[in-house]
Amino acid sequence: MRKAVFPGSFDPFTNGHFDIVSRALPLFDEIVVAIGHNSKKKYLFDLESRKKSIQGLFENNPKISVQVYEGLTVDYCLSINAPYILRGLRNSTDFEYERNIGQMNKALQDEIETVFFLTSPALSAISSTIVRDIYKNGGNINQFTPLDYKIE
Repeated sequence: MRKAVFPGSFDPFTNGHFDIVSRALPLFDEIVVAIGHNSKKKYLFDLESRKKSIQGLFENNPKISVQVYEGLTVDYCLSINAPYILRGLRNSTDFEYERNIGQMNKALQDEIETVFFLTSPALSAISSTIVRDIYKNGGNINQFTPLDYKIE
């Protein structure tokens, strides 16, 4: 079974994230959207609402599950028997950052492979950080995410 973990904080889950998962589906039997939890980090959206909203997006696809994890991603991958980590690359800065993480993960757990997907060109400017900033300042983020967020 080809099982991949797509890790991230997904705060919020963007159209770019959705695109990567959708395009990776033909390559894997199962994709786990794994929401990393860091108790020291301040999130805009709480963990449970992020998990529920992402689950709702994929509720009709049995190949996709949404889980929460703590600790090293490679250790989590081993614990659920997933030999692949799925990552998206928007630009050369992402590549350098993700390459370094991928190489460190490989050094920690040689049996875990990182698979990179280039972001679709129309979505390459979308980042959770920028979308969060728009939301915090009262902007409508619904064009950047597959979810329906209300401005508070």
